Amino acid sequence: MIPFLPAPVLTNETYIQFCQALKAQGFSGELCPDYANRIALSTDNSIYQVLPQVVIYPKNNSDIQTLCRLACEEPYQHIVLTPRGGGTGTNGQSLTDGIVIDLSKHLNKIIEINPEEKWARVQGGVVKDHLNAELKKHGLFFAPELSTSNRATIGGMINTDASGQGSCLYGKTRDHVLALKTCLLGGELIETQPGIAEAVGENAKAEELKSQLKLVVDQHAQLIQEKFPKLNRCLTGYDLAHFYTKNGDIDINAILCGSEGTLGFITEATLNVLPIPSHSALIAINYRDFISGLRDAQFLMSGRPTSIETIDSKVFQLAKDDIIWHDVKAFFHHSATLAQGINLVELTASGESELAQGVERIQQLLEQDDNEHRIGFSVIHGSDNVKKIWAMRKKAVGLLGNAQGSRRPVPFVEDTAVPPENLADFIEEFRALLDRHELSYGMFGHVDAGVLHVRPALDMKISEDEQLIRPISDGVVALVKKYRGLLWGEHGKGVRSEYAPEFFGPLYPALQQVKALFDPRNQLNPGKIATPSNEYKLLAIDGVPTRGMSDRRIEQENWQLMDEALYCNGNGACHNYQFTDPMCPSWKGTRERIHTPKGRSSLIREWVTQLSDEGVKLDALTREVRRQPFLPSLWSRWKNGGVKNGKGTDFSHEVYEAMAGCLACKSCVGQCPIKVDIPSVRAKFLEIYHSRYLRPMKDYVIGALEFMVPTLAKFPQPYNWMMNNNVIKGVLARYVGMVDSPLIDQNSLANYCRVNGIKTVSKSLLSSLDERSKAKTVVIVQDAFTSFFESQVVIAHIELLQRLGLNVFMAPYMPNGKPLHVHGFLKTFTRVATKQAAMLDEIQRAGVAMVGIDPSMTLTYRSEYPKYVAQKMVANVQLPQEFLADYLEAAEIELTLPEQQWSLLGHCTEKTNAPVAYKAWQAVFSHLGQHLELAEAGCCGMSGTYGHEARNVETSKHIYNLSWQLHIKQAGEKKLLATGYSCRSQVKRIDDVRIAHPIEALNTLLKAV
Repeated sequence: MIPFLPAPVLTNETYIQFCQALKAQGFSGELCPDYANRIALSTDNSIYQVLPQVVIYPKNNSDIQTLCRLACEEPYQHIVLTPRGGGTGTNGQSLTDGIVIDLSKHLNKIIEINPEEKWARVQGGVVKDHLNAELKKHGLFFAPELSTSNRATIGGMINTDASGQGSCLYGKTRDHVLALKTCLLGGELIETQPGIAEAVGENAKAEELKSQLKLVVDQHAQLIQEKFPKLNRCLTGYDLAHFYTKNGDIDINAILCGSEGTLGFITEATLNVLPIPSHSALIAINYRDFISGLRDAQFLMSGRPTSIETIDSKVFQLAKDDIIWHDVKAFFHHSATLAQGINLVELTASGESELAQGVERIQQLLEQDDNEHRIGFSVIHGSDNVKKIWAMRKKAVGLLGNAQGSRRPVPFVEDTAVPPENLADFIEEFRALLDRHELSYGMFGHVDAGVLHVRPALDMKISEDEQLIRPISDGVVALVKKYRGLLWGEHGKGVRSEYAPEFFGPLYPALQQVKALFDPRNQLNPGKIATPSNEYKLLAIDGVPTRGMSDRRIEQENWQLMDEALYCNGNGACHNYQFTDPMCPSWKGTRERIHTPKGRSSLIREWVTQLSDEGVKLDALTREVRRQPFLPSLWSRWKNGGVKNGKGTDFSHEVYEAMAGCLACKSCVGQCPIKVDIPSVRAKFLEIYHSRYLRPMKDYVIGALEFMVPTLAKFPQPYNWMMNNNVIKGVLARYVGMVDSPLIDQNSLANYCRVNGIKTVSKSLLSSLDERSKAKTVVIVQDAFTSFFESQVVIAHIELLQRLGLNVFMAPYMPNGKPLHVHGFLKTFTRVATKQAAMLDEIQRAGVAMVGIDPSMTLTYRSEYPKYVAQKMVANVQLPQEFLADYLEAAEIELTLPEQQWSLLGHCTEKTNAPVAYKAWQAVFSHLGQHLELAEAGCCGMSGTYGHEARNVETSKHIYNLSWQLHIKQAGEKKLLATGYSCRSQVKRIDDVRIAHPIEALNTLLKAV
């Protein structure tokens, strides 16, 4: 069994006292010294890992003021405070060994939108895409376009002065900041806008800062003119060059934008917003080699496009292996298969005519200039289609992390900026530098602005690879200086602030003066941008702990067993705010970082690291666990249950809490660019965890469900009576941990098959079929949920297939094992899966088609079975729409039936792990003369048995309310459909509405013919 893993306590008593003092002063937010929160926020999207002393989630401005005021009192004047937003930084900007202040959990309100004057006022924790979703209602948008826009916060964008795609037209975040509200060290709130700096409340700090900053800027005016480069991306951090506006006003926001939390906490921002371009198009141009594409971009800029982005062949190939490719492959010219580089040229306009002129300008350039390196292009029209291409480009950061092998592209020199005319020459030398070190790499970026993201592939678990960080960084610094550029073109300085003195030379002391005015004791995100004096040191790129240092402690066998989580690179795609997106419903339902794939991966990484330190080999431990007899081990597990109940500490409990909150919906597997698979890791963890600690009773009930239900279905009335009895329901909720248990369908599937002559398939029956009969035969593979709790869906499936001229047989009912896998009964799951796989393999070898009904259960044959049963026995069980789409097309069946409005609410696993199959529903409906809309909805919150577990009920219902309930309430004349049994159960439970399965709808339509 696993050993006890005591979690480290806070290492500094002062921080414990600080938290106690905060509470005593009325702090209303959350103080989290637990190890799980600290581990979850110890990484970002950089190579670094720094464990904070504590994580704090303030609820309001008053909380932040209390924090900043207390930090100025003795004995807390060495307490370190670091703000954090989306946690997407690539340079360790929000990492600290002090206190992380996460502003995204509570300070995320859109305060006001003024569509007439075109501005919005928001709290710092608002996510950019959230803001744009609200602005879209007024035909407006917040311009700086980031690849991380679905999780990057406005406060984070301001702190890094973020830009991104289209910056040549729209500029950077600073260019759209009208006013800021900032909490200073000491607790003073100030409001700043060009020409104005005023206190909020009674303090004189604003005017004092204004006059002091003016002295610094005036004193160094000549050096500022010389040292600040004239680049589109300019420079992140203390932008002294724009302290004076064109009108001569003083603008403190130029100092605050890009300051990375080293000067204060941005609590609110008033932002300039713009009309959404109504028309857009994109031209994708393919090149024989990457450098030719870079050189051509400068020529293409003469066509006045909105932006030009580029991707290299590595990024493009990784996109082809991702879920995103299904949305974009039709838009690329066939020559893209040969391309080593692709330029994406965007054009936007307020009208169709203006857009057509822009497209024609670019096409004329392409036709007039005979560039032998161009090998084809395609024009993509329509804003929706263009958005799909940009969604692929946005995934580039994450996609590179999914490169195969132990060496994977990592960020540490990835946002250099040079004058665009120098970019191709600069990149040629950059590539030569990496080639000398025999490193592969991926490249993408904003060629119009001279910014390219370059990620060399390293295995940070190998110390020799990590030691390459220094020589490569130094080499790149020399190159950007040679080509009159910057090391930090877009993603902020963070740990790479080390190079600031070298870049600024005699001007660097001026930056130190600015830091000293705001933070004389170096308490705010220290070691970044600048220090208040030479007494304090900047961080060094090789002086901060990396994730690789920790990963080196992990035994190779342990890494391999849990690698579905350990390759997480922290890109944070799972922190997607969008409620209509299925990615990680537990994050959306809790807003807790430990309940994300990234957070859970971090916890598993730490858990595996600690086990490796103890000399535990997980493979051997798993074998031992599976040999462990149930009854003899019961006593020791019962005794150890006391540890979980507070009689001791074990880090494994914190990991368990994070894993127990997972819905096992597998959206992470489909949507994470790294393909992090938390459900698989969770199952392995639970198996090991419960070798030491008792399982809750609900786990046994859920695991046994598939075995019990055939017997219960023979006597449905007594079972249903018990499930409806309030006393029994109370007992189940309190002592078993299960609520709202489903009722067995009174329409017995077995009776229907007997009465209607639907045979159960057998070896003899299969052998009696000739080849022609086999081609017209379908075997329905049963699952416990539809066969016994929603028999009418299976019956409708049988009738529909028969109406289409097919012979229908039933596979013998056998447990699928999905609930066993979800809850970590992997020994039993392996036995069940092997038995089921053998039966399915026999049917497949007979040459007849097999169709499952519930997406989650059916897709288990594709995802979980191959990992636990012999590969040769993994059968192809199709989803209903996969079979029907192929059959209807091959049979050339086209019917014209009275058209109705249909809207499909998809199952999370189906949408994210079988996207082509999910969309096949539209083809099926189209064959029958129907139009089917794929509704934009996230997770229903039920996810198998998750919503039936008492501990999850409130979160389950909250997740449902985020997107599904709106569709139910606003259905109107649309007829809603849902493919997932659990989804239909959730709608029935909460809104008392029964939604049909698409098969039921189609069967009803054909009945009328």
